[in-house]
Amino acid sequence: MLEGKKIIVTGCSSGIGAETARLIKSHGGMVIGIDRNEPAANVDTFFQADLSSKASIDALVKALPKGADGLANIAGVPPTAPADLVIQVNLVGLKYLTGKIVDDLADGASIVNLASLAGAGWQNAVDQIKDAATLDFDEVNDFVEKYKIKETQGRSYFFAKEALVVWTMQNRWTWRDRGIRMNAVSPGAVETPILQDFLDTLGKKAEESRKVMDRWGTPEDIAPVLVFLLSDMTPWIRGVNIPVDGGQVANVMCNMNGL
Repeated sequence: MLEGKKIIVTGCSSGIGAETARLIKSHGGMVIGIDRNEPAANVDTFFQADLSSKASIDALVKALPKGADGLANIAGVPPTAPADLVIQVNLVGLKYLTGKIVDDLADGASIVNLASLAGAGWQNAVDQIKDAATLDFDEVNDFVEKYKIKETQGRSYFFAKEALVVWTMQNRWTWRDRGIRMNAVSPGAVETPILQDFLDTLGKKAEESRKVMDRWGTPEDIAPVLVFLLSDMTPWIRGVNIPVDGGQVANVMCNMNGL
């Protein structure tokens, strides 16, 4: 499915990123890993980088090999991190890295963004999302202050994922002439090293979500969907956001419509 493909994986050292790297390797692909921490396994080439820093990303881009067949944007920080850092890493840095390397990707490449169910309410934040369309690293703090993002616990994370879902949809055809596609995957709560951060942030909402699920998700639940979108099996899937959530979205939609 990925035989001989070179895939860039950010956040490759733990959680969903590590499992995605392992699965890519198991399907015959080569992994170009990016993370702040060195991975223990399943990476053919590793680059250390800080995705909250434009300078670090610029240095990374210069070092990355050209011609990768896919980019899995998985790196991120949890909602308990400072608001400006969450938006810098989970949105601004992700977009900046993608924009800097897309010209160097192979024709027919696949870009997959790890979003979240936290981004499901993007329709309620359209004005903020539009305002953040060209947000640069040094403008994030002013943006956070303008929209009082620090005043609502976890809002920085929710906003970053909302904007990421929209950015994915907007780029459904941006590189169509080269056959490059972009899609997203939105996990529900997943058992990773930062699960407790989400539970602490969501509080009662997390308890309510758990009641309708058979269990929390695992990286093994999420990675196959990422790898599927990275594979040659999905050339006509463009701009979609696939929830992988144990049925949470379906439960909400049914309840909203009395079904």
